[in-house]
Amino acid sequence: MELSSILQPSAVKVLASLTSKKRLFQELGEIAAATYNLDGSAAFAALQERETLGPTGVGHGVALPHARLHGLDQVVGCFIRVEKPFNFGAVDKQPVDLFFALFAPEDSGVEHLKALALVSRTLRDQTICTKLRSNGDATTLHALLTDSLSNKAA
Repeated sequence: MELSSILQPSAVKVLASLTSKKRLFQELGEIAAATYNLDGSAAFAALQERETLGPTGVGHGVALPHARLHGLDQVVGCFIRVEKPFNFGAVDKQPVDLFFALFAPEDSGVEHLKALALVSRTLRDQTICTKLRSNGDATTLHALLTDSLSNKAA
């Protein structure tokens, strides 16, 4: 599995600022609807529901919100970089500016976990995160994230 099979170029966005998880999840729902033809409201609700189970802010300015959705046949992703980090309730209490959301089929088991592990490994790489933070072009961000040299299968 590679990020290029999960993340479409149109699912990458740079925003000046967001002020809440709710607004972030709304944006992610809109991106998922526009890119993957998902129900944006269902995606928003699923992200909110999953977040109540525990924070998806993994630290170092990174969050990996994820949810399972009815009607999906494969794992898909959306990426947002915000220029002004905000309090997301991350485990390290630091503001977050890099968000990679995953949407998985309701019955996906191992594929969802493999995708989550792949995204987590990629965004644990501080070199990649530094490059993501220093670029404001969505096309460049997509290229950085999907570079096959840094995204080997789990």
